[in-house]
Amino acid sequence: MALTIYHNPGCSKSRKTLEILQTAGVATTIVPYLEQTPDASRILAIAAQLGSPVAGLLRRGESAVRDATDLPALDDDNALAAWIAAHPVALQRPIVVDSESGRAVIGRPPENVQELIS
Repeated sequence: MALTIYHNPGCSKSRKTLEILQTAGVATTIVPYLEQTPDASRILAIAAQLGSPVAGLLRRGESAVRDATDLPALDDDNALAAWIAAHPVALQRPIVVDSESGRAVIGRPPENVQELIS
């Protein structure tokens, strides 16, 4: 099993989720998404793996979202994915993806990652 974590080292939930993965001995690819931002097509794929609309990946409490004047309609997945790609701080964190199974979870709470490693 190999997982990918879209990680923000400044986030305690993201650090804890990564710690759970490492303690479990799971091979993990770490993507620091604020520096290596997933493009819109990857964001759409992640949403599909989560079984969620793209709006479910949005950190609505983030000032970049609350104060946005250019935020597209929340039901327009394509436009919203492009917007998130341009504003990566608005992306939920952490997101852990299992490409082999096609599943993903948001590590809020960090224990959600157990769904992928049990």
